[in-house]
Amino acid sequence: MNKLPIASLALLMLTSGLAQAQNGSAKPVGPPPTETRPVTDNYHGETFVDPYQWLEGDNSDPARMGTLNDEVVEWTDAQNAYTRSVLEGKAPGFEFLKAPRERLEAQISELMELDSIGSPTMAGNRYFYSKRAGAQDQAVVYVREGARGEPRELIDPYKLDNDGLVTVSWYAPNDDGSLLAFGTYRSGDENSVLRILDVDTGAWLADEIPGKTNLAGWMPGGDAFFYQRLEDLDDPYSAEIRFHEIGRHWTQDPVLVRQREAEKLYEGLGISDERMKELKTTWGPGLTPGRDGHWATVEYYTSTSANDVWALNLDHWFRTGEMKLTPILIGEDGRNGAEIVGNSIFMQTYINAPNGRVVKVDPYNPSRENWTDVVPHRTDAILRGFSIADGVLAASYLEDASTKIDLFALDGTPKGALKLPGFGSAGLSTADDRTEAYLSYASFNEPSTIYQVDLSKPDAEPTIWEKIEIPVNTDGVEVRRVKYSSKDGTEVGMFIVHKKGLQLDGDNPTILYGYGGFNIPMTPRFTATLYPFFEAGGVYAVANLRGGGEKGLEWHRAGMLDRKQNVFDDFIAAGEYLIENGYTSPEHLGVFGGSNGGLLTGAMVTQRPDLFSAAIVAVPLLDMLRFEKFLMARYWVPEYGTAENSQQYPFMRAYSPYQNIKPGTKYPAVLLTAGENDTRVHPMHARKMAAYLQAATTSDQAADPILLWVDRDAGHGAGKPLHLRIRDVVDQRLFMMWQLGMINEG
Repeated sequence: MNKLPIASLALLMLTSGLAQAQNGSAKPVGPPPTETRPVTDNYHGETFVDPYQWLEGDNSDPARMGTLNDEVVEWTDAQNAYTRSVLEGKAPGFEFLKAPRERLEAQISELMELDSIGSPTMAGNRYFYSKRAGAQDQAVVYVREGARGEPRELIDPYKLDNDGLVTVSWYAPNDDGSLLAFGTYRSGDENSVLRILDVDTGAWLADEIPGKTNLAGWMPGGDAFFYQRLEDLDDPYSAEIRFHEIGRHWTQDPVLVRQREAEKLYEGLGISDERMKELKTTWGPGLTPGRDGHWATVEYYTSTSANDVWALNLDHWFRTGEMKLTPILIGEDGRNGAEIVGNSIFMQTYINAPNGRVVKVDPYNPSRENWTDVVPHRTDAILRGFSIADGVLAASYLEDASTKIDLFALDGTPKGALKLPGFGSAGLSTADDRTEAYLSYASFNEPSTIYQVDLSKPDAEPTIWEKIEIPVNTDGVEVRRVKYSSKDGTEVGMFIVHKKGLQLDGDNPTILYGYGGFNIPMTPRFTATLYPFFEAGGVYAVANLRGGGEKGLEWHRAGMLDRKQNVFDDFIAAGEYLIENGYTSPEHLGVFGGSNGGLLTGAMVTQRPDLFSAAIVAVPLLDMLRFEKFLMARYWVPEYGTAENSQQYPFMRAYSPYQNIKPGTKYPAVLLTAGENDTRVHPMHARKMAAYLQAATTSDQAADPILLWVDRDAGHGAGKPLHLRIRDVVDQRLFMMWQLGMINEG
């Protein structure tokens, strides 16, 4: 008889177990067993035996590490089948979850099948925006003639492919709104194809540009634009900037900058060969043209939170084809965004300004001594970005993790603070030919609303442009802002949200969320699906950990590289605060995080399994000794470091979740998720961690299971259709409510 592959055998065992249950057996089925195939890796004289490296996939081609193969597909199918049988209440011993899941599905579906709408982009008299209505899987792109005109449909992704897996990832009108460039991708792979639509007729032009494409900016006249794409989709470090004229085949478009030839940008700037090699595995080049088409800035992203900037004379390039670049800012930390108005470059910088400032730069004479301050540095707030309207610069700040927007004339004269609806998260959509703007605003207890504002009248009350009615009682929820001390005494902020009048008895089911990386702040967000959790007595907390963007560059630096453990210590201290202050207990505390936040919660599983009873580890990085070998992950070496470096290996080995699993440990219940089409974080992290935890834990797998869900129709999360997002939220909420004692067997 032929020997069954290990995954097929596991799937057979699972099917057999389900059949036993139907014949009256109630014995819980455990996870499918996983074969160990030990591989010994040597890191600077230290060895680590990796029992599940085969779950990475086919590593025979170093350029395509982790290519999916049949045995990994079969193993994943078995794990997915087990997870679905548990979370849908079909597996033996888990039948008690079926009725609660059905109730949750009804609640969550109602709350997620509400309309959602984005802020409009203005071009001429046209207003372009996206809206998802009711049970639609994807948002549709519309246009209005005038701010209050009748909506006209332009792009419905469902009509492109009726399975709901196609996403409009971005769109950008030309100056008069006659043409719309847009990108689409499928199944979450984020590899956008650029297309052009005639707005008057709704017809698509023949122009089509593949390669994970994004628009850099239209030229005046509206018949040409700059764009970024990958030369090779299998090489995430092959970005290039090209110039396209409508009607020309993209292969004939001239290339301005190639990541593979980045040394040309840095010629004469004293960049070492070793540093140049590192720069070629970052995000690479970008370009921002001015509205009048005379100047552009070229940006080169040297890490996930820093970039270099040059001025490019476009008039000279169009005449001669020569790239006449003048360095403006090279080798400095911080994301240095720029916008061009006439012959002036407005640039955000962190030089002598750790919280950020905006300066005006003359592209003909861009040396630092000639910079003019427009938005000064503030010690009490963090500048997160700026945008320019007609004669007005709007600077967006964070003050204690909430948005404030200050207005300035283009010469730096203060114009006052824009009136906001409250303390929450806000974004502004502007156009440089008008002071009309659109403000999106939300908070934990305020649904996302879009307001029309006039930036020449900052004190005026914002006027509602679009608001979605939400069938929940937001007045019944309170938001607290607390401060607590981390392990080293650093003060950390945290939002805590729960039902008004909730009795803090030390046993409230509590979900603690965190991220702590890449200079990204965790600010107030409205989540309708949390309201049933609040009504049932649940508490939701969001910690503003080091590594994030809540307190400027130093806060970010304090949570990266050899200081990454600070992030984990901050999160542990947040959990301890919630317990010590009567919100919850370890038996009723769960942690949740995704991507870099999945690394966070994965580290919590291995560092403090006693602190909580459940962890959701979503699209995570977990094997930090091998992470940069897969997909685009070398982008993140400046944030984390690399085990290839003998100086960085020790601190990465100390916290890497996968390498710190200890067999014979009582681990909490864990739900790991991944997307098979993820082009950012390879699903091998979740696969390997799940297999190792399932084998290592001494916990009862009927009570504290280790579950893995790898979505075949998704990537990192962007573009996922509504019906799959509903399924995911139901999975996660059911898992948490079960593990936090809100759902009991029988």
